Amino acid sequence: MQPMLSPHHRRMSWDHHLQLTRRISRDTTVVAATDPVALMDGLHDPSVFIEMVNLQSPMAGRRNSFCAVQRMSESENRNEEDRPQSQPSTGLNVLTAHIGRNKVDFALWCTRFATIIFTFNYLIPIFGSGYNMYYKALLANSATSALRLHQRLPQVQLSREFIGKVFIEDSAHYLLYSMIFFYSPPVTWVLLPVFLFALLHISSYSLGLIELLGPNALGVGRMAIGIVEVQSVNLLRTIAFSEIFLFPMLLLSFFSGRSSLMTIFVYYRFLTLRYSSRRNPYTRNTFGELRFLVESYAQKPSCPSIIRNLVSKLVALISRLAPPVITAEQQ
Repeated sequence: MQPMLSPHHRRMSWDHHLQLTRRISRDTTVVAATDPVALMDGLHDPSVFIEMVNLQSPMAGRRNSFCAVQRMSESENRNEEDRPQSQPSTGLNVLTAHIGRNKVDFALWCTRFATIIFTFNYLIPIFGSGYNMYYKALLANSATSALRLHQRLPQVQLSREFIGKVFIEDSAHYLLYSMIFFYSPPVTWVLLPVFLFALLHISSYSLGLIELLGPNALGVGRMAIGIVEVQSVNLLRTIAFSEIFLFPMLLLSFFSGRSSLMTIFVYYRFLTLRYSSRRNPYTRNTFGELRFLVESYAQKPSCPSIIRNLVSKLVALISRLAPPVITAEQQ
């Protein structure tokens, strides 16, 4: 049963309703054209008319679509919150893909690992002759230095400037180091800096490879790498001491006939390069520490005057032979 129309509604004219339709929405004219019967029903009951216009209006459709999209996005957000976050991919396939993308870095890891294995096998001969393992360790170090030098200076140029850049690089220093002792009789002390450098560099890269295998993979290896990284400064200082003390050992071996004068001369050149290194100041700092210790001992009253004079002359000679340090501002 329809409610009784008020007197006001009875007096509404057709023109008044048309004005109302234009005032509500443009789509009212579309409704009148498509469904005149529904429009006539709306004339008797304005509430029906307004509801009909709202349903036919595109703005209403947009509001309904917006509400539906909003409800869908809220549902998706709740689903994403309930869904557990995906862990970073790890495993053997990821490790293989990483090696494929970084072939040179992995080749460096292999040559350093070979240096460590050959050094151990030289000290404790298990596979083959220890004499051969000594030279294999130097060859592996040469390959490491050559690959690293290629990474630092990929574009080879036949110019004086390029040669100067080559001898600034630490990898060129140890390439020269391996060539010096490759044609000399084996000296165990020679393998100490080579072994320690290989151990330091292989540790940092091995940790990245282990992380690719999984967060809990190779716990013992992680512990060993952590020990090496904690002692990295002490290992670098040990390398610097071994480089310095190898020079007087070569002098003694020269008088015993185990080394040549050329070896001593080229190794002195190697020491000057290490002293002026910009990336590794440990050799230069170690020279300073040794000078301080020797001069402190020479200044003691208990030190004989002959030794004091000898120390002062030796320090003055080494200071004159020390090369100038090239800083970044001077280049």
